[in-house]
Amino acid sequence: MFYSGICFGTNNLDKAGKFYDVVFKTIHVVRCQTTDNEIGYGSSREEECFWIIKPFNKERATRGNGSQMIITANSKDQVDLFYKTALHEGGQCDGPPGLRDHTPNYYGAYVKDLDGNKIHIYKII
Repeated sequence: MFYSGICFGTNNLDKAGKFYDVVFKTIHVVRCQTTDNEIGYGSSREEECFWIIKPFNKERATRGNGSQMIITANSKDQVDLFYKTALHEGGQCDGPPGLRDHTPNYYGAYVKDLDGNKIHIYKII
């Protein structure tokens, strides 16, 4: 693996934490760390790799245009569950689950979190 983590900025750490706590359960990711400025998630408490953070410079968090976190699901059903759960928890649809024409058998969905950060989850079926 060539990276050690991904960070998304947030303007409301408590609300973002509640969103990710519920949505990440669908892919077996847990909250590993909580401080006043960040919440870390990973597949286990020893393997944090995703953080939601309050920006260090105290400015408003903004999303990146063209940026996204990409998650490999274990199944098509997991893609569907992640997507439905994200929408239920206040996320926005940025592309419903379905086959994509850029890669054969590529089943994916796109959502935006509460701060507008894009999350893409997929499975080759």
